[in-house]
Amino acid sequence: MIKALQQHLNTTLPFLKDSNLLIAISGGVDSVVLTHVLKALNYPITLAHCNFNLRGEESDADETFVVNLAENLGVEVFVQKFDTTSYAQNQKVSTQMAARTLRYDWFQELTKQLEFDYVLTAHHADDDLETFLINLSRGTGIEGLSGIPEINDYVVRPLLPFSRAEIEAYAKENNLSWREDSSNASTKYLRNKLRHEVIPTLKALHTTFLQNFQKTQKHLQESETIIQDRVDEVFNQVVDTISEDAIYFNIEKIQALSSPKAYLYQLLNTYGFSEWDDVINLLTAQSGKQVLSKNYTLLKNRDYLILSKNSNLSNEKLKLQIKEGQNNVITPSGKLSFQEVEHITKTTANIIYIDKDLLKYPLCVRQWQKGDYFYPFGMRGKKKVSKYLKDEKVSLLEKERILVLCSGDDIVWIMGQRADDRYKVTQQTKQVIKIQLQ
Repeated sequence: MIKALQQHLNTTLPFLKDSNLLIAISGGVDSVVLTHVLKALNYPITLAHCNFNLRGEESDADETFVVNLAENLGVEVFVQKFDTTSYAQNQKVSTQMAARTLRYDWFQELTKQLEFDYVLTAHHADDDLETFLINLSRGTGIEGLSGIPEINDYVVRPLLPFSRAEIEAYAKENNLSWREDSSNASTKYLRNKLRHEVIPTLKALHTTFLQNFQKTQKHLQESETIIQDRVDEVFNQVVDTISEDAIYFNIEKIQALSSPKAYLYQLLNTYGFSEWDDVINLLTAQSGKQVLSKNYTLLKNRDYLILSKNSNLSNEKLKLQIKEGQNNVITPSGKLSFQEVEHITKTTANIIYIDKDLLKYPLCVRQWQKGDYFYPFGMRGKKKVSKYLKDEKVSLLEKERILVLCSGDDIVWIMGQRADDRYKVTQQTKQVIKIQLQ
């Protein structure tokens, strides 16, 4: 397995090798194997363990095990204790949801304070299958069936292509010790019920069931890409106006589509709507009717469905720092790579060339803000980012996702859009850096 994982890391996740990595470790076999393998491959790792205080002495024993493992491997470990039960009661959420929130909030805090580049979790192919079946049982679109993302912002899951059986086999072959969570044996939770009762039956029906599932999921991911391409085309067809605050969907054009309900779902599913019958009914409703999601309002106004952002919604705060010499960073928009080059070749919306000596480190990736301005490449004078995005007819959804790369207080690049003229390569440039968004 170690050779297969090394090959996977080299081909799919090469940026991890030179990154500062934090491994989320429970003490279970999955995270223990991930820790041992990356240590054997000389990856720069630190461990982070959450004690949720849900299983009394067993939780404390898990913590002791992880601390001893870190000492034996000669790696640093961080431990955080949580009063998960009280948090769940105060927030009125399930214990599982409380633990998830506490865990990832702490990981995010560690990455910011101690400048870790990525948090690695030990999710594997069987976890992916369980998630697929959970989403299937609850009802979902294709996006709910396309799998756990291998890279999601700063969280990376290197073991996702590998099965639980492969991971356990490696642990036994190498005489590794790990902890068993007694709560995993209970069928109280849906995931455990699927794990212990449903999935073994499916695997018994076909010996290659898991591999076949992975192939099917890959096909679903490819189909999702095709669907998104078509949805982008339809978006341009049915949207008449994009203003600073709203998108105007032409009802007549939507009704002329082969399946208005299906297209509306694809056009609007990222805005948090859940009552899809109410959404489709807006097409024939009286003016003034509206459907609300947590963050957005969809209003019927004569010939249009008008999508607008709720006034009480503030932008999520995102701030990723990029140190000098850091060649890759994962952002919500994709992987940002930096490479020193001798010459300028092809420049696109996703590839720019910058005078490196003008940059002030650390660089910063953040969301654009009201009042931001830059000097558009090839133009004289400055322009507000909001005005630029409006002139480029960037949709409301796209605006929410636009990030900027900054040097100090200057915007170097509206990522995927346009570079700043102040940082362009000139005859006086001594070092050229190619920046690419993938």
